Amino acid sequence: MGICGGFKGQPKQAARLGGNRAALFVYATEGLENMSFVANAVSLVTYFYGYMNLSLTKSATTLTNFMGTAFILTLVGGFISDTYWSRFKTCVVFGFIELLGLGLLTVQAHFHQLRPFPCQNVTPDQTCEAADTNQLAILYTGLYLIALGTSGVKSALPALGADQFDEKDPNGGAQLSSFFNWFLFSLTIGAIFGVTIVVWISSNRGWDLAFALCTMAVFFAVVFVCMGKSLYRNNVPKGSPLLSILQVLVAATKNRKLPIPENADELHEIHDKEAGEQNEILQRTDQFRFLDRAAIFGATTADGSSTSKAHGSWNLCTVTQVEETKHLIRMLPIIFSTVFMNTCMAQLQTFSIQQSNTMDTHILGFKIPGPSIPVIPLLFMFFLIPIYERVFVPIARKFTGIPTGIRHLQRIAVGLVLSVISMAVAALIETRRKSVAIEHNMVDSIEPLPMSVFWLGLQYAIFGAADMFTLVGLLEFFYAESAAGMKSLSTAISWCSMAFGYFLSSMVVEVVNKVSGGWLASNNLNRDKLNYFYWLLAGLSVLNFVAYLICASWYKYKKVEVFKQRDLNGKVEMVKA
Repeated sequence: MGICGGFKGQPKQAARLGGNRAALFVYATEGLENMSFVANAVSLVTYFYGYMNLSLTKSATTLTNFMGTAFILTLVGGFISDTYWSRFKTCVVFGFIELLGLGLLTVQAHFHQLRPFPCQNVTPDQTCEAADTNQLAILYTGLYLIALGTSGVKSALPALGADQFDEKDPNGGAQLSSFFNWFLFSLTIGAIFGVTIVVWISSNRGWDLAFALCTMAVFFAVVFVCMGKSLYRNNVPKGSPLLSILQVLVAATKNRKLPIPENADELHEIHDKEAGEQNEILQRTDQFRFLDRAAIFGATTADGSSTSKAHGSWNLCTVTQVEETKHLIRMLPIIFSTVFMNTCMAQLQTFSIQQSNTMDTHILGFKIPGPSIPVIPLLFMFFLIPIYERVFVPIARKFTGIPTGIRHLQRIAVGLVLSVISMAVAALIETRRKSVAIEHNMVDSIEPLPMSVFWLGLQYAIFGAADMFTLVGLLEFFYAESAAGMKSLSTAISWCSMAFGYFLSSMVVEVVNKVSGGWLASNNLNRDKLNYFYWLLAGLSVLNFVAYLICASWYKYKKVEVFKQRDLNGKVEMVKA
């Protein structure tokens, strides 16, 4: 079986593929790749500010722009994976691109000629020489190669792992839900190593060694995903899913004057051998009825010939194609209503790290680097995920009868509520931190305040739980509800919530600074009004949750009829499975 090949025509071999054994390689790959990604996500703001001499605000926006680009580019990886390459090949190729970017940053961090002289331990009123154009060019090239590489891995790897479990199997729903929970668990383990070991190395042994370690981690991630090649159930790309959606829109427009039949049987669908050995047929729904015109019989081509058998043409589509388009339209409001939560997460990843630099980071005689503070919610998630999987889901399943315990949209809602609480706690803690600075006359001091940095762990812990519910809920929701031919692209769409959140984060900071007269304009957090900013985010998060409830109540889960071929005296007939 080739890199891009599936297992069509090899049913016995296919039956032995997939399952938990194949998923283990996906877990290992995700853990190693995320170790590198998260380590950079939490600490690059320090590298930008202390070693590349960018301003405090510029450092924060550079990081959020990098993170946003990494997640928005998942659409590219998802499109390629569904249209041209298998998910396995996508992971390997984009993994090497990420390696190239990390290697470039390693070289820049090692040779001082490639970066400005670092300005550290300076007072807020002092300035440092900025990086020149060539130095910034190297920095941004490395950053955005990493963004492109990780985007392909993030779009294809979750779908590759989920492909190892058959959704049509009676236990498939529960197995698929377990996969996403353990996928998050492996992601969490990698992140724990990233924010502790890698961050400690960057703070105490040098950024060149830290970047080199990240490079090695991604290299072994590619090795692990390749080791599982013989076990994977590989998808066979069937053409662009976006093309199918575009065909529905064009066909519906062409047939806009035709009356819509009330009987779904009068619309075009395929139930013969063209559909393959097993076909997923979606039931017609009443929402977006104007799109049903794409499946109306009787449309004709320019030469007057019938297109009633022209499956996939620009004149006539199947009901399943139409419903796939409807489902994508229904899912978009869900993704948009989770964007603001990721805006809040972006603020915690930037401003909380800067807060930690003003606080006492000692515990039991050890000095903890500020970027390592996220280990607190990660450890919380490390224990919470198995409890959720092994205790909560089985108990909830008994009451709801749902294989996943609760529905995907309910899980996302819990995460959004927790994010509101987290931002309110963040505002209270920042108010307390500023009061300590005033009480001890240390507003303009560069010495650490007599306040433990682990106070920040409270807001992080609550937000970690929120992320556990929302992130996995989104990934599982988009994979389960998407069409068979666009699983990677749908997974990418779920990551886009984070992309939009990071981009919105940069914009929110700029807008708030202008409207408020400079809440976040100073390089001194003790004089800024970050607590007001956190209260603003908490209030906006409440409004966002209300919008989500409206979108979730409007969404209709897809209903699938599975058909298989049956041979009756040499005649092929499609029957319900």
